[in-house]
Amino acid sequence: MVNEIIIGIMADSHDNLESIEKAVKVFNQEPVDLVVHAGDLISPFTAEIFKKLDSQFLAVFGNNDGERHGLRMAYKQLCYLEDFKEFKSGNKLMAIMHGSNQTIVEAISCSRKYDVLVRGHTHKVEIIEGETLIINPGETCGYLSGNETVVIMDSDNLNYQIIHL
Repeated sequence: MVNEIIIGIMADSHDNLESIEKAVKVFNQEPVDLVVHAGDLISPFTAEIFKKLDSQFLAVFGNNDGERHGLRMAYKQLCYLEDFKEFKSGNKLMAIMHGSNQTIVEAISCSRKYDVLVRGHTHKVEIIEGETLIINPGETCGYLSGNETVVIMDSDNLNYQIIHL
Protein backbone atom coordinates (compact mmCIF):
# COMPACT_ATOMS: atom_id res chain seq x y z
CA MET A 1 0.00 0.00 0.00
CA VAL A 2 1.41 3.37 -1.04
CA ASN A 3 1.09 6.22 1.42
CA GLU A 4 -1.31 8.88 0.18
CA ILE A 5 0.47 12.14 -0.52
CA ILE A 6 -1.63 15.21 -1.22
CA ILE A 7 0.01 17.75 -3.52
CA GLY A 8 -1.02 21.37 -3.95
CA ILE A 9 -0.27 22.63 -7.45
CA MET A 10 -0.01 26.26 -8.51
CA ALA A 11 1.62 28.43 -11.16
CA ASP A 12 1.81 31.99 -12.39
CA SER A 13 1.32 33.76 -9.07
CA HIS A 14 3.06 36.86 -10.51
CA ASP A 15 3.72 38.31 -7.05
CA ASN A 16 0.00 38.83 -6.33
CA LEU A 17 0.36 38.70 -2.56
CA GLU A 18 -3.36 38.47 -1.86
CA SER A 19 -3.75 35.48 -4.20
CA ILE A 20 -0.67 33.76 -2.80
CA GLU A 21 -2.05 34.21 0.73
CA LYS A 22 -5.35 32.61 -0.36
CA ALA A 23 -3.51 29.66 -1.91
CA VAL A 24 -1.37 29.12 1.20
CA LYS A 25 -4.52 29.20 3.35
CA VAL A 26 -6.24 26.59 1.14
CA PHE A 27 -3.18 24.33 1.13
CA ASN A 28 -2.79 24.57 4.92
CA GLN A 29 -6.48 23.83 5.50
CA GLU A 30 -6.60 20.74 3.27
CA PRO A 31 -3.84 19.90 4.47
CA VAL A 32 -1.42 19.13 1.67
CA ASP A 33 1.95 17.41 2.12
CA LEU A 34 3.74 19.19 -0.70
CA VAL A 35 3.13 22.34 -2.75
CA VAL A 36 4.63 22.64 -6.23
CA HIS A 37 4.80 25.94 -8.10
CA ALA A 38 5.32 25.84 -11.87
CA GLY A 39 6.99 29.22 -12.23
CA ASP A 40 6.51 32.96 -12.49
CA LEU A 41 6.98 33.74 -8.82
CA ILE A 42 8.35 37.13 -10.03
CA SER A 43 9.55 38.86 -6.83
CA PRO A 44 11.83 37.66 -4.03
CA PHE A 45 9.51 39.13 -1.37
CA THR A 46 6.89 36.47 -2.18
CA ALA A 47 9.02 33.88 -0.35
CA GLU A 48 7.85 35.27 2.99
CA ILE A 49 4.28 34.18 2.27
CA PHE A 50 5.32 30.72 1.07
CA LYS A 51 7.24 30.27 4.35
CA LYS A 52 3.80 30.14 6.03
CA LEU A 53 3.07 26.80 4.33
CA ASP A 54 2.72 23.82 6.65
CA SER A 55 4.12 21.59 3.90
CA GLN A 56 7.20 21.15 1.78
CA PHE A 57 7.59 23.46 -1.21
CA LEU A 58 9.11 22.92 -4.66
CA ALA A 59 9.22 25.53 -7.40
CA VAL A 60 10.80 26.23 -10.76
CA PHE A 61 11.60 29.42 -12.61
CA GLY A 62 9.15 30.83 -15.14
CA ASN A 63 9.83 33.00 -18.16
CA ASN A 64 9.08 36.18 -16.19
CA ASP A 65 11.40 35.34 -13.28
CA GLY A 66 14.15 37.76 -14.29
CA GLU A 67 15.62 38.33 -10.83
CA ARG A 68 16.95 34.77 -10.57
CA HIS A 69 19.74 35.46 -8.10
CA GLY A 70 17.42 37.38 -5.79
CA LEU A 71 14.76 34.69 -6.05
CA ARG A 72 17.28 31.94 -5.27
CA MET A 73 18.49 33.84 -2.21
CA ALA A 74 14.95 34.57 -0.95
CA TYR A 75 13.76 30.99 -1.51
CA LYS A 76 16.90 29.16 -0.33
CA GLN A 77 15.23 28.06 2.93
CA LEU A 78 12.27 26.64 0.99
CA CYS A 79 13.82 25.05 -2.11
CA TYR A 80 16.46 25.43 -4.77
CA LEU A 81 15.02 27.15 -7.83
CA GLU A 82 15.92 25.90 -11.29
CA ASP A 83 14.19 25.53 -14.68
CA PHE A 84 13.11 21.90 -14.32
CA LYS A 85 12.64 19.52 -11.40
CA GLU A 86 11.78 15.88 -11.14
CA PHE A 87 10.71 14.16 -7.93
CA LYS A 88 9.08 11.00 -6.68
CA SER A 89 5.87 10.90 -4.74
CA GLY A 90 5.02 7.41 -3.58
CA ASN A 91 5.57 5.24 -6.65
CA LYS A 92 4.97 8.08 -9.12
CA LEU A 93 7.70 10.01 -10.94
CA MET A 94 6.73 13.63 -11.50
CA ALA A 95 8.24 16.68 -13.18
CA ILE A 96 7.70 20.41 -12.86
CA MET A 97 8.49 23.01 -15.49
CA HIS A 98 7.05 26.35 -16.50
CA GLY A 99 6.31 25.16 -20.01
CA SER A 100 6.82 28.25 -22.12
CA ASN A 101 8.14 26.00 -24.91
CA GLN A 102 5.23 23.81 -26.05
CA THR A 103 7.54 21.54 -28.08
CA ILE A 104 9.45 20.64 -24.92
CA VAL A 105 6.22 20.03 -23.00
CA GLU A 106 5.05 17.66 -25.74
CA ALA A 107 8.43 15.88 -25.92
CA ILE A 108 8.47 15.29 -22.17
CA SER A 109 4.92 13.99 -22.28
CA CYS A 110 5.67 11.69 -25.23
CA SER A 111 8.75 10.30 -23.49
CA ARG A 112 6.43 8.55 -21.01
CA LYS A 113 9.15 8.89 -18.38
CA TYR A 114 6.88 10.77 -15.98
CA ASP A 115 3.54 9.84 -14.49
CA VAL A 116 2.72 13.54 -14.00
CA LEU A 117 4.03 16.72 -15.63
CA VAL A 118 3.09 19.97 -13.89
CA ARG A 119 3.40 23.05 -16.04
CA GLY A 120 2.22 26.66 -16.15
CA HIS A 121 2.74 29.63 -18.48
CA THR A 122 -0.58 29.72 -20.36
CA HIS A 123 -2.61 31.07 -17.41
CA LYS A 124 -5.35 28.58 -18.36
CA VAL A 125 -6.42 25.52 -16.43
CA GLU A 126 -5.68 22.51 -18.60
CA ILE A 127 -5.54 18.90 -17.53
CA ILE A 128 -4.64 16.32 -20.16
CA GLU A 129 -5.08 12.72 -19.15
CA GLY A 130 -2.89 10.10 -20.79
CA GLU A 131 0.13 7.97 -19.98
CA THR A 132 1.58 11.19 -18.60
CA LEU A 133 -0.98 13.30 -16.76
CA ILE A 134 -0.30 16.94 -17.65
CA ILE A 135 -1.59 19.45 -15.13
CA ASN A 136 -1.62 23.19 -15.72
CA PRO A 137 -3.37 24.70 -12.67
CA GLY A 138 -4.06 27.98 -14.45
CA GLU A 139 -3.08 31.27 -12.90
CA THR A 140 -2.97 31.80 -9.17
CA CYS A 141 -2.76 35.57 -9.71
CA GLY A 142 -5.98 35.96 -11.71
CA TYR A 143 -4.50 38.80 -13.75
CA LEU A 144 -5.32 37.58 -17.26
CA SER A 145 -8.42 35.45 -16.85
CA GLY A 146 -9.89 36.85 -13.66
CA ASN A 147 -9.78 33.30 -12.27
CA GLU A 148 -7.46 32.50 -9.37
CA THR A 149 -6.98 28.73 -9.45
CA VAL A 150 -4.89 25.97 -7.92
CA VAL A 151 -5.16 22.18 -8.06
CA ILE A 152 -5.05 19.61 -5.30
CA MET A 153 -4.02 16.10 -6.33
CA ASP A 154 -3.68 12.74 -4.61
CA SER A 155 -0.37 11.35 -5.84
CA ASP A 156 -1.42 7.75 -5.17
CA ASN A 157 -4.42 7.56 -7.51
CA LEU A 158 -3.86 10.86 -9.40
CA ASN A 159 -7.34 12.13 -8.58
CA TYR A 160 -7.41 15.92 -8.67
CA GLN A 161 -9.63 18.84 -7.85
CA ILE A 162 -9.53 22.35 -9.31
CA ILE A 163 -9.91 24.97 -6.57
CA HIS A 164 -11.10 28.52 -7.30
CA LEU A 165 -9.57 30.84 -4.71
